[in-house]
Amino acid sequence: MSELANKTCTACRPGAPLATKAEIQSFMPQIPKWEILEVEGVNRLVRDYEFQGFAKALSFTNQIGALAEAEGHHPAILTEWGKVKVSWWTHKIKGLHVNDFIMAAKTDGLAQAMEKDK
Repeated sequence: MSELANKTCTACRPGAPLATKAEIQSFMPQIPKWEILEVEGVNRLVRDYEFQGFAKALSFTNQIGALAEAEGHHPAILTEWGKVKVSWWTHKIKGLHVNDFIMAAKTDGLAQAMEKDK
């Protein structure tokens, strides 16, 4: 598990700082399968996960939802047959905050746990 996954999100409010270039450079190796994509002028962390069937994809989606509620930070999630696309960004600051990297790492941890339960 990455160092990021052991952290907890902090409350974010309008005007909070975006993640710095140095922070992003240090975080990305901990979440290597994620990419930064610009959508409607806002940088987001995006990753696709693959599963065998819809039920497993939906189970993963529900686990992400529970995690998001617990941390108070919520992603965009697209669930399809055998695939879940997750996007993390901070709406209040229209970009990437440290919280997004923490949640990406925690999302990877959920996926790893599901792999072990096969």
